[in-house]
Amino acid sequence: MPLTMDDVDRFEASRPRLEAIAYRLLGSAAEAEDAVQETFLRWQATDVDRIEVHEAWLTKVLTNLCLNQLTSARARRETYVGRWLPEPLLAGDPMLGPADTAEQRESVSYAVLTLMERLSPNERAVYVLREAFDYPHREIAEILDITEAASQQIFHRAKKHVADGRARTEIDAAAARRIVEEFLAAATSGQTEPLVRLLTQDATSIGDGGGKVPAHAKAFEGAIAVAKFLRGLFKPAEAKRAIVGGSPAIYAWTANGDPAVVAVVDGRVVAIMCLEVTAEGITALRNQVNPDKLERATAQWAAADHGEPLFDGL
Repeated sequence: MPLTMDDVDRFEASRPRLEAIAYRLLGSAAEAEDAVQETFLRWQATDVDRIEVHEAWLTKVLTNLCLNQLTSARARRETYVGRWLPEPLLAGDPMLGPADTAEQRESVSYAVLTLMERLSPNERAVYVLREAFDYPHREIAEILDITEAASQQIFHRAKKHVADGRARTEIDAAAARRIVEEFLAAATSGQTEPLVRLLTQDATSIGDGGGKVPAHAKAFEGAIAVAKFLRGLFKPAEAKRAIVGGSPAIYAWTANGDPAVVAVVDGRVVAIMCLEVTAEGITALRNQVNPDKLERATAQWAAADHGEPLFDGL
């Protein structure tokens, strides 16, 4: 049977939730959009009148599509050039989904999305559905065709894998801006000491260029090594301008709820560096420079009131 307008409207009402689930599962906005569109095609091809609980049906179809995608993604990432990092989303992007609870905000943080790469597809699905969307284990079991007890066990195992021994500090927008301002002042000072003071002793820095833009695929480890790298990264140079196509303007922003440095050239986002902050200081810096993973951020940036840059002409 062809879909009625009510059927289409019912799906569109669910789209934001489906996209938020898919993004957390896949770590890619583009892949999340594809999974949601495929869910719609399956919705279109089924007899909607025979579905008892539409939300449950849509979630089940989407989740299983994402599980298949995760399985194939693991094989693709074995041939990925350099380090794979998730696609960052800037503040205000609807795909970030619900942020009412600490668990919801934590589940979409850049640090947790990166850590979720450790999980098996089933672990990731249970973790996301339970932690971010508060699905009861009974419903998760039905979605994944497992027992309720298995869902509970998988969830506890996933939480243990995601935990890395650090308590992430929740930061509001004003505090995030202050952190980025202080960080940029230190990074552009030409000295390592101000940066070392902001970093934890075991700080790390990693980048994802996807083989298209130079990036430090091997992590810098330790405050001194990271500070030396950052001092060089923020030193103006013609070679760097040639790579990104101009002289970047640097903004303080948030991405995935974390303080972030955003570099923009002629309205195009060319880099997003997410800062993971604990009570002890900045403990990780993850720099996304793969242009394929910045297209959505560029579109979001064009629609944002971002004010004046903190630095212009690096």
